[in-house]
Amino acid sequence: MRKRKVTYPVARTATKQPRSAGLPGDPGYVRSTVATINLAALDIRDDLKVGHRVRIGGGGLYAGEFAVVESILSGIIPAAMVRTEAGKTRRVRTVDLERVAAPAPSASAEPERVSAEG
Repeated sequence: MRKRKVTYPVARTATKQPRSAGLPGDPGYVRSTVATINLAALDIRDDLKVGHRVRIGGGGLYAGEFAVVESILSGIIPAAMVRTEAGKTRRVRTVDLERVAAPAPSASAEPERVSAEG
């Protein structure tokens, strides 16, 4: 008896159409499933101190809100504990924090001075 020749089914990828733009060889091609890593997040910032007023950048729950730095956390990716103006506490990467000037004191907060002149 003769042994029969083995046949395999056609691969499912054989019927797919080739992509027209954004081929893997192109320099601008980025797969949609790949995460991007911001290497600047590894840098230690010397301009942030406890008590500084900052704006939270990046994308996240409190993005765009103003906050005050409560503590600086060191590690592989430096971070800071901040308290937002709404009173919420959050840990944020220091690369996502932007220093802002402290708000100017309002005129109503200063006590009025009465002159001793007649």
